[in-house]
Amino acid sequence: MTSVKEIHVEKAPTPDRLGRGRFLFTNDYSVFDWGKMPDPIPQKGASLCAMGAANFELLEENGIDTHYQGVIDKGDTASLDAVTLPPQEMVIDLTRIPELPHEGREYDYEAFHSAAGDNYLIPLEIVFRNQVPVGSSLRSRADPEDVGLDTDEWPDESVDLPEPVIEFTSKYEESDRLLSREQADTIAGRADIDDLESLAQSVNELITQRADDVGLHHEDGKIECLYSDGDIRVADVVGTFDENRFSYDDQQVSKELLRQYHKRTQSEWVESVKQAKQNAREQDIADWRTLCDVDPQPLDRAVIDAVSDLYTAGANAYIEQDLFDAPSLDDAVDGVKEL
Repeated sequence: MTSVKEIHVEKAPTPDRLGRGRFLFTNDYSVFDWGKMPDPIPQKGASLCAMGAANFELLEENGIDTHYQGVIDKGDTASLDAVTLPPQEMVIDLTRIPELPHEGREYDYEAFHSAAGDNYLIPLEIVFRNQVPVGSSLRSRADPEDVGLDTDEWPDESVDLPEPVIEFTSKYEESDRLLSREQADTIAGRADIDDLESLAQSVNELITQRADDVGLHHEDGKIECLYSDGDIRVADVVGTFDENRFSYDDQQVSKELLRQYHKRTQSEWVESVKQAKQNAREQDIADWRTLCDVDPQPLDRAVIDAVSDLYTAGANAYIEQDLFDAPSLDDAVDGVKEL
C-alpha cells in the first residue's frame, strides 16, 4: 500500500509471471515524504486515476509497453473514453517487490535482486526535468552551462531547459536518494540503464506534447518501471498532478501547490521535517519520521475545496473530457492564486 493509493491483488505474481491487481486511488495526499496527511481532498483520487489512464493509453498508442489494463466502470474493465463516471480504480499487471534489507541507511540490493529473479519492480525512480524552478537542488549540483544554458549564473526566476535532464533516485529507501548513473545501474539489476533513460525521455516527450496541446506547461516528472522476462514496462502511474509538476498561466496545477502552501503556513512543521531528515542521515537512522517532533495540521475548508476544484478542472482539461463536475480551469486557477 502507498500513502495515497491502495493495491488490491486479484492474482499474485510469481517469479516467472506477472499477476493481476487494481489500484484504488484515494483522496489522501502526501507532501515532503510524510505519508498520509490529515485531510482528504475530494475527487483527488478519481482525477489522478483519469489522468493516469489517459497517459497510459497515450503511451500504448505510441508503442510504449505499460502494466495498464484499463479502469473500472460499473464493475467492468474499460478504456477511459468509455466510462460514464469518474473512475477511481485502475486494473494493472502486478509484478513482485522483494524485501530490501537494510541496517541503518545501508541497503542490501544484492539480496533484493537475488529474490527478484526475472520479475520485479525496478527500485528506481527515473526523473525528468524540463524546467529548473527557484530553490531546485539542481542549482546547487550543477552549473547552468552543464545543463545547456548559455549563462554563467542561474537566473533569479524559473528557467526552461533546452534539453530535459534525466536523473535517478532510489525508490524503496526511507528517504529518496539522488544516485549517480553507476549507482543507478547497479540498483536496476537486470534492467539496462540506457533503456530506462531512453524510456523516460520518450514518456516525457509524449506528456510534454499532450500538456502543450491543452494549454498546460509540463515542468518535470518521473516514471517507475517493472522488469519482466527481459522486457521493461512503465508501471505505477504516470503524468498526474501528484507525480508531475504542471503549470497554467504561471500558476501551479499540481501537488506543488500544496507543498508551497505548507511552506508558507506550516513552516515549523516543514522545518522539523527537514531537520529530522538531516539528523537521520547523521545518525544512520532509516526512518527519519521518528525524529520529527512536529505534526502537520489540518487545512481550512476553503483550501480543501479550492485544491479539489484545481485537481478536477485540471484533469478535465488534460483528458479533454468533462468527466468531473468542476469549474473551468481559468476559474479554478483564480481560486487558488490567493492561497
